[in-house]
Amino acid sequence: MNIVTKLEDWQIIRRQLLAKSIGLVHTMGNLHAGHISLLQASKQMNDVTVAAIFVNPTQFNQVRDFELYPRTLAHDITVLTENKVDYLLLLDEETLYPDHYHIQISENETASMLEGVYRKGHFTGMLTIVLKFLNIVQPARSYYGEKDYQQWLLIKKMSQALFLAIEIIACPTIRDDDGLALSSRNSRLTPSQRKMAAHFPALLQSAENPAQITAKLQALGFSVDYIEEKWQRRLGAVWIDDVRLIDNIPMEVHHVALS
Repeated sequence: MNIVTKLEDWQIIRRQLLAKSIGLVHTMGNLHAGHISLLQASKQMNDVTVAAIFVNPTQFNQVRDFELYPRTLAHDITVLTENKVDYLLLLDEETLYPDHYHIQISENETASMLEGVYRKGHFTGMLTIVLKFLNIVQPARSYYGEKDYQQWLLIKKMSQALFLAIEIIACPTIRDDDGLALSSRNSRLTPSQRKMAAHFPALLQSAENPAQITAKLQALGFSVDYIEEKWQRRLGAVWIDDVRLIDNIPMEVHHVALS
């Protein structure tokens, strides 16, 4: 795997790949099986797979959350190497924000709902950095997990609105054995919190309605930001102490309600 840390070096490489189809998996690191599924999808569909790791400060609405975000670069490089990724882009903040974030990409409809209510500015930061990486890498396809479903909708909408010749691909959520969606933030859960977290996806997939799910989660000790049904999915965001979890399921998924 080639690790590229300078934009000008990547630009030279990119010109050499003009005849190749490129898949991009853009992450904030702390890679897990969910990320690996994106990499595998890219490798199956493209000649070259590029991974990018950058913990993007502009999409964190809480400084503490940014500071606590797990950074595991040595582990991530091992994962990418084992999965035979062709290139890893490791660009720094000075390179990616030469304008000091004066230029921003925002959306004022989908971004105003759900996560947008509870994470002010998050989607503007996310769309801005995603567009930067799409422009830098110029992939044929870019891959995103369905766990962040609203994020995928926004990236797809941006791509269409700005006439980007890039296929924005959603890949299924990867879950642990107890149903919890894999997330880098899961590593911050204590063993007791981790056991508690399994109730979240179980209730999302139950036959209960959103109000009933909210009540049951609160009774279990969760703080609930929202449980809502939109875009043919049931989406939720909860807190276990200071760790925030999000998840969603297709509306056709139904299981027996928990007693």
